[in-house]
Amino acid sequence: MSQLTANDLKTKGIAAIEAVLTERQEAIVSVRGKDRFVVMEIEQYHYLRECELEAALAETRADIKAGCFVKESPAAHVKRVKKIAGA
Repeated sequence: MSQLTANDLKTKGIAAIEAVLTERQEAIVSVRGKDRFVVMEIEQYHYLRECELEAALAETRADIKAGCFVKESPAAHVKRVKKIAGA
């Protein structure tokens, strides 16, 4: 990933982001020498978000197949969650 500084953004604006994204899919924005943000095209963000949701769905299906779930009423669920949270 290519780096942008906060100062680049301040002086060059969106043109600095566009320049980096013509060569790479993501750009890291550093603030005071520390990496703070990642900038990417919205299509890339949507793709990554879809991958994340697919992974969560696969994990859920694996849990169901392995029997790692609880079947209970909404009231029982709230009671159990409160107990776990220490409320």
